[in-house]
Amino acid sequence: MTPGQAHDLVGAAALLECVPTPRRLIADRAYDARKLRDWLAKRGCEAVIPPNPTRKNPHTYDAEAYKQRNLIERMFCRLKDFRRVATRYDKRADTFLAAIFIAATLIWWLN
Repeated sequence: MTPGQAHDLVGAAALLECVPTPRRLIADRAYDARKLRDWLAKRGCEAVIPPNPTRKNPHTYDAEAYKQRNLIERMFCRLKDFRRVATRYDKRADTFLAAIFIAATLIWWLN
């Protein structure tokens, strides 16, 4: 968990350090950073990230693979169906994370 004002790249770097390197990482334009791309390439991971529109030399990406990102977006939408997760009433991060785990377990169980 990261503070609300932290950029998502900070959390991504910490998360990717803790898990096995995936074969392919699908992310949105906010993750289009040279540092992340180089880190993934060194580990043999394909970065499926569309280029930021302000980039002078845009890179290519697999547009067909990028279409799978909607699965991730739908998962976050389902989690936010739980009011406690969507509004974050909890002041402590561990309590909020527990609410996310409970919501994810219920979603998995009901499907």
